[in-house]
Amino acid sequence: MSHNTFGHLFRVTTWGESHGPALGCVVDGCPPGLTLTEADIQVWLDKRKPGGSKFVTQRREADAVRILSGVFEDERTKAQFGGQVTTGTPISLLIENTDQRSKDYSDIAQAFRPGHADFAYFAKYGVRDYRGGGRSSARETAARVAAGAVARKVLGESVQIRAALVQIGPHAVDRARWDWAETHNNPFWCPDAGTVAVWEDYLEGVRKAGSSIGAVLEVEATGVPAGWGAPIYGKLDAELAAALMSINAAKGVEIGAGFAAALLSGEENADEMRMGNDGAPVFLSNNAGGILAGLSTGQPVVARVAFKPTSSILTPRRSIDETGAEVDLRTKGRHDPCVGIRAAPVVEAMTACVLADAFLRHRAQTGGGAFAPGREGRS
Repeated sequence: MSHNTFGHLFRVTTWGESHGPALGCVVDGCPPGLTLTEADIQVWLDKRKPGGSKFVTQRREADAVRILSGVFEDERTKAQFGGQVTTGTPISLLIENTDQRSKDYSDIAQAFRPGHADFAYFAKYGVRDYRGGGRSSARETAARVAAGAVARKVLGESVQIRAALVQIGPHAVDRARWDWAETHNNPFWCPDAGTVAVWEDYLEGVRKAGSSIGAVLEVEATGVPAGWGAPIYGKLDAELAAALMSINAAKGVEIGAGFAAALLSGEENADEMRMGNDGAPVFLSNNAGGILAGLSTGQPVVARVAFKPTSSILTPRRSIDETGAEVDLRTKGRHDPCVGIRAAPVVEAMTACVLADAFLRHRAQTGGGAFAPGREGRS
């Protein structure tokens, strides 16, 4: 299987399967001299790991990460950097699987689950790991979250990335009640306290029925300077969309106003500008989602991702097996009734990786400078 790597200067290769002994990633291109410990990565993995509530899969994984390479510590690094630092060499990260129940999948060893990767994988490779979906499992995203933690170190504290669940099935949040702090107070990453009870009641019915439902997540990155990205074929929004679409179960991505922009007039859609008191431009709206012509504008970068319902459900579905025989299939095992609930850390991580890569490429091409209105040359 090819194409397990993404990025240009900040490159991430993930490896491993849902029911294998371990999974992980190799991060290549991380600059040297950045403090990085396992604790720096673990804090983000803890936000993604399964078993956090009755509304997600009950598979129990510690998701404990080990750094196998790419860092160094001695008395000099302690004195200069305060501890262990990156060396500029590839960073290899390992996460062991400890709670596999492969027997749950014996009934689908030769049958294709509708809506899952089973048929497409078998059609391409002639062999597939049916245990939990193998490489197509959402378990693979743990490695992405680990890589995203490294990317956040590259970006530094000035760039903040956060995601929220904004819709489950037909029930969307009330944006008039949006509060980012609220995403840490409920199991749904919901920014609207008034919607939490609605989602709880709705998902309880979905879960008890053995069914599943889709969701929409929104991610925002603040502190991104103007100029990151590269026209024409390295557009920041194109690369962000590709990264978000690569997440398991993602079926749609929009930037800024997205599809709603088709309903706007030119006057409504234009993000008008004025000069601020600090000499920096101020945008009066952000329909562009912080990206114009493939380049960041200095506004918050905003994107939304639509996730399909979990394909593994208890309701019998019509399908075929590897011989072409028609079967009725009911999937056993431990599954998320809504994969979007645990997707926020993954969406944040992929955004961080794309932005870290854009930052390093921008610095390589321009030295990190940016045009300053009212002045000639570069700062």
